[in-house]
Amino acid sequence: MAGPPPKSKLSRMARLGGLTSRVSTSYLGQRIAGAFQGDEAREASLRQAHLKNAERVVTTMGSLKGAAMKVGQQLAQVVDGMELPSEVADILGQLNDKAEAVPFPLIRASVEKELDAPLTALFASFDEEPLGTASLAQAHAAQLKTGERVVVKVLHEGIEHSVDSDLAALKGLLIGGRFLRRERSEIDAIFAEINARLTEELDYYQEAANLEYFKRALADVPGIEVPGTHPSFCTARVLTMDRLTGAPMDRFLERADEETRQRVGDRLVTVFYEMAFRLRALHADPHAGNYLFRPDGTVGLLDFGCVKRFDTYWMGHYADMALAILDGDQAAFETHARTIEVLMTDDPDARAILWKLGRLVCKPLEVPRYRCGVEGDDVTPQVQRLGPSILRHQGVRSPPDLVFLHRALGGTYAMLRKVQHDGAYRDLARSYFEHASGVAAGRIGDGSPVRRR
Repeated sequence: MAGPPPKSKLSRMARLGGLTSRVSTSYLGQRIAGAFQGDEAREASLRQAHLKNAERVVTTMGSLKGAAMKVGQQLAQVVDGMELPSEVADILGQLNDKAEAVPFPLIRASVEKELDAPLTALFASFDEEPLGTASLAQAHAAQLKTGERVVVKVLHEGIEHSVDSDLAALKGLLIGGRFLRRERSEIDAIFAEINARLTEELDYYQEAANLEYFKRALADVPGIEVPGTHPSFCTARVLTMDRLTGAPMDRFLERADEETRQRVGDRLVTVFYEMAFRLRALHADPHAGNYLFRPDGTVGLLDFGCVKRFDTYWMGHYADMALAILDGDQAAFETHARTIEVLMTDDPDARAILWKLGRLVCKPLEVPRYRCGVEGDDVTPQVQRLGPSILRHQGVRSPPDLVFLHRALGGTYAMLRKVQHDGAYRDLARSYFEHASGVAAGRIGDGSPVRRR
């Protein structure tokens, strides 16, 4: 049976340091060998190095859990922007379900310590088999004495003490392994943003507050459900919430008819725009494992530990930047891109590549309807091909606020591709962009409903 992840900074740093050393040595050996190889052999050798190192990352980070595994998952999500083969994404994607379960006696001890009572006095029943084990916590089904079916999420012991050291070691891994080829100041800013979100995820009082906020804020969005909390059974390390019914996406898609799939797609799109451009508070961990789907198309949102909040004026400029793309106004686009520090240069090549990227990402918004995940939906491969060109321009940046916004956008788009959603994105997106722009400029009251086109 698997034990808990190592708690001490020294042991965690030793594992991550060993991983960094093995990855760096691997690439160094490959470069030396490559000097004596032809182009085809050198490319094949580099591909094998990438695959082997991805497997090393999965093995080490999956056993460590915590910040190490969390950032590893994020690395998997952004792999398309790096100069790596597509197979690496498949290997790194295992991090989403790689975590080993923590033995139940340790879970029982944690819950009883936090809630200051025996488990049998607290719950009518408590399943020993976990519903799931993630990078930061483990979740169990339970039933309260009053009959409510709940999910109890328990933070891994000692994880909160590992964030700073894990991130420092991972930063060294990503730089030393040549996964990230950006200026140090940009990497530092991105890691500071990740650190801030991780710190919030380790506070279950904060997540309980997030759940209650989104439950109220999204109450009027049709077909969206957010679990409520049970404050008497919540602490900083234990979170007890309603258990939502529904199936994971893959199982849902096995049985869903076309009408229901499209209804789900409509709801995924609407709730993303509602959170990002009206609430300016975004569920920022949007992979399919954090959603449940019912036969009637109701979508349940889970895991509100990672929530990104945006400044009114920053989001207004971002919305104006998007509107400029839709209007074909490159000058206005660049003005707003400079304001939010996406564009930091006058280099015409950098400006051209950023404009090209913006037009590409907004491709589904430039036609009355667009179907995702079918032949002709080529946004993802085109972005992949553009990635290396973007990385070569240091004057094109990813400011901290953009990290989780685009992570949520990419995760939502991935789910829309799976349901093959046929959406009227153009009019819906423009309505929300104009709303965020109007709020920032004082033309629209904050919190007002969006007037959809």
